[in-house]
Amino acid sequence: MPALQKLIDKRNIACKEALDNLVIQASLGEDPVQLLQDAGRAFIPVDPTHSSDPEAGPSQLVPEPEERPTIAALVKEIIDQPWYKEQIIHRQSFEPKPAQLSTLNPPPSDSVLQALSDSRKITTFYSHQATAIQAIRDGFHVVVSTSTASGKSIIYQVPLLMALERDPGAKAIFVYPTKALAQDQKASLEQLLFSCPGLNHLKVATYDGDTPQEARSEVRDTASVIFTNFDTIHASILPHEDNWRQFLKQVKLFVVDELHYYTGLFGSHVALILRRFRRVAAAVGNRRIQFVSCTATLANSGSHMQKMFGLQPNDIVAISEDGAPRNQRDFLVWSPPLIDPSQPALGKASSIAEATGLMRFLMKRGIRVILFCKVSCAILPSINTLDESYADSKGLRATKTLKADLSNEGRFDILKRVRPYRGGYSREDRRRIESDAFSGQLLGIVSTNALELGIDIGVLDAVIMLGFPMTIPSFRQQAGRAGRRSKDSLVVLVAESFAVDQYYANHPEELFDGKLDELMVDVDSKVVLEAHLQCAGFEMPISTGDEQWFGPAMHEICKNSLTKDKDGWYHTHTNFLPYPSRHVSIRGAQEEKYLVVEISQSSGSLKNIEEVEVSRAMFEVYEEGVFLHQGMTFVVKEVDHDTKVAKVMRADVNYITSPRDFTDVNAIRTHRIRRAKTSLAYYGKVHVYCKVFGFFKISNKVILDAVEVDTPPWERDTTGFWLDVPKETLDLLRSLQVNVAEAIHAAEHAFLIQFPLSEDVKTECKAAEKEYKVTESTRKRPARLIFYDSIGKGGGVSARAFDNAFWYKPSTWFLIVPARMAAPNVGVQSLVCKEANQVSSKFGAIIVLEGLLGCESHHAEDDIITEPYTGPDTIVDAPPVAAVEGIEVEES
Repeated sequence: MPALQKLIDKRNIACKEALDNLVIQASLGEDPVQLLQDAGRAFIPVDPTHSSDPEAGPSQLVPEPEERPTIAALVKEIIDQPWYKEQIIHRQSFEPKPAQLSTLNPPPSDSVLQALSDSRKITTFYSHQATAIQAIRDGFHVVVSTSTASGKSIIYQVPLLMALERDPGAKAIFVYPTKALAQDQKASLEQLLFSCPGLNHLKVATYDGDTPQEARSEVRDTASVIFTNFDTIHASILPHEDNWRQFLKQVKLFVVDELHYYTGLFGSHVALILRRFRRVAAAVGNRRIQFVSCTATLANSGSHMQKMFGLQPNDIVAISEDGAPRNQRDFLVWSPPLIDPSQPALGKASSIAEATGLMRFLMKRGIRVILFCKVSCAILPSINTLDESYADSKGLRATKTLKADLSNEGRFDILKRVRPYRGGYSREDRRRIESDAFSGQLLGIVSTNALELGIDIGVLDAVIMLGFPMTIPSFRQQAGRAGRRSKDSLVVLVAESFAVDQYYANHPEELFDGKLDELMVDVDSKVVLEAHLQCAGFEMPISTGDEQWFGPAMHEICKNSLTKDKDGWYHTHTNFLPYPSRHVSIRGAQEEKYLVVEISQSSGSLKNIEEVEVSRAMFEVYEEGVFLHQGMTFVVKEVDHDTKVAKVMRADVNYITSPRDFTDVNAIRTHRIRRAKTSLAYYGKVHVYCKVFGFFKISNKVILDAVEVDTPPWERDTTGFWLDVPKETLDLLRSLQVNVAEAIHAAEHAFLIQFPLSEDVKTECKAAEKEYKVTESTRKRPARLIFYDSIGKGGGVSARAFDNAFWYKPSTWFLIVPARMAAPNVGVQSLVCKEANQVSSKFGAIIVLEGLLGCESHHAEDDIITEPYTGPDTIVDAPPVAAVEGIEVEES
């Protein structure tokens, strides 16, 4: 009660100060009471049954696209709004750039030129298009790295038409990262072929996991171009190469669009699939295939193509000079203001509220907007932060905020033209949304990065990014969505509280001019290489000459893991038969899914509305919780975990629910030990245990109720490595009154941030709800830094991290954490922390890293934290982990 009374008194004082200021600031003749009533009227919800609100009247109709104001006028209008509080901390204008045109010599045939003119209204080529087409003509492999909407598809479509004119029996394979993008590009090529005299009879077909079995042979025998993905090439085409030999003999062009998509563990799998494909094609007599790739802006696109395809550098032409025109584009960095400037401790306004408020403002003025929301990359998304997250996507909360605010304003005319979009929707729902966007029916889309790739959804005037989207290439891809085939456009980055957001808010020039990191592909990973050698041995026996495809590391793996016949050829090991590709999941193991079923309130009938992966379902589907689907709210009535069916009922509730959960990551068996300076690093079996034990009901960031639920835990075994924090280091942390959990958590993130393949390695994140609990928790965690392979992915990425980690090279450890004078949490905050980096201490992380490396600690007086931690200690000494017999310590 004393604490509550203190809070009430504090707010009363703030209220009195605000009222006194209002009276003082009021002009002569103005009634302060009337001013207060007028200001408050804007916060009264509109009765949806009435249409008397001026916003809903004819004078407030949304302007047509050709009548919408310029971006410059809009920015000026924003600055003049009463709610504007200096949120724009950076503004940068990119002046229009004229097209750089070029010609082909000799030009394509009249038929090809006519097709381009009739289907695309194209009568000339941008310089990068002409350069790329000419390089393909000259027999080179080509990679083009230019801006979004720069006409990259023409680069490979025109050479395809020219090849088909020369040889109507020629074949091509076009590979796309998503089925939606493949369908979009298939329609584009069909239109082009239909407009080309002499080629309009040729067939284009999709060949992927959705292609019916009975239709596959017809596609193989009759299609000139197949649209597919690497999953299908890996699991269907290469294992049955005997059925594809005639097709493969005639392939002239192999196109990989969105090459930047293939990185990390997935990219490593794809690189080896490409080598298997080239090997099989060469064996059937086709060494003339030309490979063409298009990609977002990369640091070194030629080098990445070389690594992906295993090509020689001199055979690749990399093109990055962009000849496409660019219209006027304005870029804003938007920083949410303080809730109350007189009380900074209250923090900043919600970034979701700021982003959706700006989106509403733009849509009312006829601006077509897409709001990109980040999706957590953590294997187990969690909601323990009440300000920014809901389930695995902020898009869900953004959609609900938009719906509530537009309804309160009576702007149902705009609300019906706004749609959420994410990859988890059914194919029919996604196609409908894409079609509505392309036709101009939609004013706003709230999307995950599923629309980051090049699906054509028509003209967009503005892009709003809710937080920095993980990487600079992704930022540029999303920014490129604005202004497609349009006039001037707007890009807004709404900065969140993450250190990386704040860094780019303070250094916005690096978003467009900064050096790009190279994409990581590891074709030497023994785990990944062995998997694909088993597949390759099934496609054709392996000989020593196959080193040209798989590198020298293949010899040891073949000797130890494949079966050798009397003639010296290597074949797939029997453990992988009859179909080794089924044992190799290039994207990770496919999760089981829960079926979400809507119960009709009137008839009681059931309707399937969505499928949710098990690892998501436990956080989104629990009894009496609120489930969101396409912006609509449902209450979960029943969950059957045996049949994996969740029954929900439509309900307009004024709250959301947020799961209360914990995740324990425990080392259970040691397989390897390696010396790390004065410490030991361990590698072995790791057990992940996650439990949702309840949920909060939340309205306007206020907890209304805490409810307990009984759900089965989510448990999986994987591989990983760990280091135990020395007792001397723990004693030092406690003597300095540093929260040990904060120190360990920050040190774990410091490692992951510097590891190139960190997207495929996870760690145990510390939850604020537990670590800052007033009463001592009985769930103590060992003083251990622990890392593990993403569940279901395999690939041995943690093993590679274990072998190459910085702690074996103490001279380089300062690369991990920036200088002490840097911002307090730079270098230790992760974008994918499922607990939002709330439990973090950079000062503590430095001490932990120094202790692991045996470095002498030097603590300046300025380093000592100003608020010593005096709460309960949730960390205990790490117990030993049982080891398999015969382990010897490996020396670094």
